[in-house]
Amino acid sequence: MNKCDQFPELIEAYALGALDAEERVAFEAHLATACQDCLKAVEEALWLVSQLGDLAPDAGPSEMLKGRLMQTVRSEARMAKSSLKPKTSIPFWMWAGVAALLVLTLYSGWDARRLQRDMEAANQRATATLQQRKELEAQLQLARREARILTDPNSKKIMLPPKDVLMPQLEAMWHPELGLCLMGQKVPSPANRRVFQLWLIPKTPGSKPLPMQTLWPDADGKMVRVVENMPEPMWNTKAIAITEEPEGGSPQPTSEPMWVGGVS
Repeated sequence: MNKCDQFPELIEAYALGALDAEERVAFEAHLATACQDCLKAVEEALWLVSQLGDLAPDAGPSEMLKGRLMQTVRSEARMAKSSLKPKTSIPFWMWAGVAALLVLTLYSGWDARRLQRDMEAANQRATATLQQRKELEAQLQLARREARILTDPNSKKIMLPPKDVLMPQLEAMWHPELGLCLMGQKVPSPANRRVFQLWLIPKTPGSKPLPMQTLWPDADGKMVRVVENMPEPMWNTKAIAITEEPEGGSPQPTSEPMWVGGVS
C-alpha cells in the first residue's frame, strides 16, 4: 500500500486546523519527506480555506468550496458505513468545515442586506441633494429676474399706498417682458388663516379683477413676490390691488382692497 494512502482524509482537516496533536505531528512528519502529492494537496486545501475570508460580501460561498466540503462529507459518510468499526460520531474537523460554510452563508446574506440598506440611504441622500440643488437654481433664477426688473430702465415703478394709515406703503416694479416685482417692509401677517392676494384691474370697461398670486410676509415683515407671467399687458391695466382673502385665495375679491396702485 502506498504510504500516502493514509493521509488524504487528513488534508482538509489539517488546512482547517482541526487535527489533534498526534495526527498533526504524524502528518507534518510525512510532509517533511517532501511528498509532492501531499504538499500539493495541502497547498490547494490551504488556498481554499483562505478564500473563506476573501469572498465578495454580496456573494455566497464559491461553488468550488461547496463542492469540496460536500464531497468530503459524503466520502466520510461512505467510509463510516463500510468500516468494520463504525464511528460513533462525525469528526470535529468535518463539523468545523460545515460550520464555516454556514457562518459564511449567513454573513454573506447579512452583509448583502446591509449593503442594500446603505445603497438605499445613499440614493435618498442623492435625491435630497438633487432636489435641494433644483430649488437653489430656481431661487437663483428668480433673484436674477428680480434684479433685472428692478434695474432695467424699461421697468415702471408703481406705488401702492395703504387704505389704513397704520399699514406700510408697498412698491412694485413692472417690466413689460420680465414681469412684476412687488415689495414691502414691516407688513403684518394676516390673521385667522387668511392671506393677501394680488389683483390686476383691466382698463376694459366691465372687466372683472384678474386674480393673481397669494402673498404673505416673512417673520420680519418683509414681503417680496416676483410675478413672471402677467395675464394682462401693462398698457391695458388700470391698477393693481391687494386684498385679504381666505387661505388659498379667491377667484374674485371678497373684501375691500387694502392697497391700490394706479398704472398710468
